[in-house]
Amino acid sequence: MKHKLTTRWIATTAVLAAVYYALTVVFSPISYGPIQFRVSEVMNMLVFFNPSFGPGIVLGVFLSNITSPLGAYDLVFGTFHTAISLYFMSRVHNKWVASLMPALFAWIIGFELVLAFGGGIIGFLTMSLSVAASEVIICTLISVPVYEVLQKNPGFRSIVNKNPQ
Repeated sequence: MKHKLTTRWIATTAVLAAVYYALTVVFSPISYGPIQFRVSEVMNMLVFFNPSFGPGIVLGVFLSNITSPLGAYDLVFGTFHTAISLYFMSRVHNKWVASLMPALFAWIIGFELVLAFGGGIIGFLTMSLSVAASEVIICTLISVPVYEVLQKNPGFRSIVNKNPQ
């Protein structure tokens, strides 16, 4: 999706990135590594409702990964994982299926973790499944019910459904 560089779009993108970053840093002990539970991933479902929120979330991931103990690996693979997951989330019309996209692409993080920690094929499979399980818990089992409740709120709907361009 192309975006006009309006003040509103830039501000929305910056706020989303800042919130994602803050949630990741506050929960940093569980946000990085082979066993991770990144609470900030709850924000991914925003893209299902409004794809124009994607750049803010991807920027938030990039900023969060600057402080990652995995360094450049997380900057490249983590950011790519989010970008591709959000792209497909925005293309799917069923929220339950959309919520599974980060888990579907968890192999990208599994590959990153094998590069960082080693472990061969068994490590790759184990870490990919661990990350996928975390993504299912956060993006599907937590996010979808939370957003179902939020969608009943007219104020939330008016914010999420507005195009920040």
